[in-house]
Amino acid sequence: MINWAKNNKVLHIKMTLLEDMLGGRPGRDDILENYVASKAPNAKTMKEELEDRSMEEIIQDRITGFERLNGYPYIYDYHIKGFLKEAWKVCKGISESACSKKKAYKSFIDNQIFIKERRLFFYDSNGMKVKEDQLKTCQRPLRAETMQGPRVSIAKSEAIPAGSYLSFDIEVMDPSLVECVKECFSYSEYKALGQWRSSGKGRCLTEITEVKAS
Repeated sequence: MINWAKNNKVLHIKMTLLEDMLGGRPGRDDILENYVASKAPNAKTMKEELEDRSMEEIIQDRITGFERLNGYPYIYDYHIKGFLKEAWKVCKGISESACSKKKAYKSFIDNQIFIKERRLFFYDSNGMKVKEDQLKTCQRPLRAETMQGPRVSIAKSEAIPAGSYLSFDIEVMDPSLVECVKECFSYSEYKALGQWRSSGKGRCLTEITEVKAS
């Protein structure tokens, strides 16, 4: 019988947000009405604008947010796996990196690297779970080229404040992958988690500590 835990390495991960992290869970469809209302001179004009504009003429605006349990926002473990895949793809393009020596990185992440917690809650600088009333909001324009020409919509997202952190353990079945995992998490300082991360939102400073496997 294989002793799976014999050579496993367990890493404790602490990801502290350098920038607000935007949620990606679809929420309400109320932003469009609020946006039109802010531009209309009066209630009658607002009603007319909403009635006159077809769905092809205006892109619906949405709010995105976080999952919640008893009022505490969280993300699932697969968000971390998604980050690792994106980061590994970047790191493997650097010739001197450990990641460049491991070609089947998606298989490694899916089958040999495991986040031990399913729900990952956020903690504030005092070590307390972040509550939903501590969430911020981020509103921004989204521009897209469509068949009808350029279109602009207004996107709005809930945001976990910078300075909050995630704390969780990762179990790595192959010790030779540990250095790759560390490389990937070092990339979090440049691009990490959540929506609009290409702008720098969701960047993290990650601390890694090796702990004994249980």
